[in-house]
Amino acid sequence: MVQVMDILKVSHHGGIEPGMDLLYEKGQDIPGSIQYSIKRYYAQHPWVAEDTGMMVYHYNSKKPTENYLELRYCITGNRYCEEKSCAQCEQLPTQICGGKHQTVDVFTFHFTAGFLHQFVHNVKVNNHKDEVLAFRHPNAFTKIFPLCIKKRNVLDGLLNHSYSGSLENIFVNAKIHELLLYSLECLVEEKGEGFSCKFLADESGRERIYQSREILLQHIGDPITIKELSRKVAMNECYLKKGFKEVFGTTIFDFYQQQRMEHAKYLLYEKGLSVTDVSALLGYSSISHFSAAFKKHTGLKPCELLK
Repeated sequence: MVQVMDILKVSHHGGIEPGMDLLYEKGQDIPGSIQYSIKRYYAQHPWVAEDTGMMVYHYNSKKPTENYLELRYCITGNRYCEEKSCAQCEQLPTQICGGKHQTVDVFTFHFTAGFLHQFVHNVKVNNHKDEVLAFRHPNAFTKIFPLCIKKRNVLDGLLNHSYSGSLENIFVNAKIHELLLYSLECLVEEKGEGFSCKFLADESGRERIYQSREILLQHIGDPITIKELSRKVAMNECYLKKGFKEVFGTTIFDFYQQQRMEHAKYLLYEKGLSVTDVSALLGYSSISHFSAAFKKHTGLKPCELLK
């Protein structure tokens, strides 16, 4: 299964991710303006991942004209149908419509240093966010962050609006500015490469944190302890917990529980599996333990999602 980190890392190259069919593509590549691409994919395999964003700050003091800031996002759970005229249908396939596909949507927004200069040319740079916008932060970095409701709503708006022509251009650019604002809010006042944990300044340290996240996703139905996880990525438990919270904005336990419950919803609602089967697939020792965890996370009893 394609992992979200891989998608975010290669999305700007324009290639089609393995195991995913491209359903829709839209973009803009105007010199001196915001460059963006929106790609909607149909995943051929069940997708288990939380919506994620990435900020890429590219800095080279010797080639300032090549400096840029890039925002990348991957969201799931939306649906896509090519036949716009049947938007009021009950999602039943017809001879002219293949039905609505659940999608994996990938967004890339590219801002050059020249474009961002308009926001900082008359501003006194006195914090980390301004340093990034003005390209005065001396080190390139990549920052991963979870998507809050505000960012998710903006991304959904880019997929589901009715504007066209010049009005669409105004709408899209306004939304992209919102994303830039909300994403910059994820930066904290700190030195180094965008992280407060010093060991994350080393690329190998960050890669181990990313690797730990992928391992957790691979063990949705086979619970793994933090001690086991730390051994797999060869990182001290304390560093692993601190680094994970810094990079992804949540604890290892909370992230893992959220992913298990999201997968449980998929198995119950989309696949129609029984509560007993889902409990077993997710590695719970009893149905009651699973039901309690599910209700705590979703506010619903598992049986309420059964069709």
